[in-house]
Amino acid sequence: MKSSEQSAPAGGDVAAMSIGAVAERFGLATHVLRHWEGMGLLAPGRDRAGRRRYSVDHLTRVAVILRAKEAGLSLGTIRSLAATADPAERRDILQEEAAALRSRIAAAQYSLELIECALACDHEDFTQCAHFRQMVAERIGPDTPVHASV
Repeated sequence: MKSSEQSAPAGGDVAAMSIGAVAERFGLATHVLRHWEGMGLLAPGRDRAGRRRYSVDHLTRVAVILRAKEAGLSLGTIRSLAATADPAERRDILQEEAAALRSRIAAAQYSLELIECALACDHEDFTQCAHFRQMVAERIGPDTPVHASV
């Protein structure tokens, strides 16, 4: 590793981390960090040679971005949250995201119930199970017959 690409200079100071060191620290490809920079999510400093240099604040921002993505937020939403200083606007954005997440959780829960119903069914062919058919019929809508083929 070149001295300019050290993950942390002597003394543990991470103020001059390279893009490669940051990417490695978080298990990312360097192009991800460049993409985030292009989207305005990161703004690393540059050394005299023009190489990106990441500070502790940048590491914090990368960790926040990753955590937000794990929560299901898009990069556009993360950018919107970071761009506003208005707490009410942030709250509105987060309320919208929370509603969307609740919807995805409900859909996943319903899917899990359907799968667990099929797994617990005593019928040789679970598509013949009255309970399974009822769950499918609820999804299709009232007054629609459910056929056996799945």
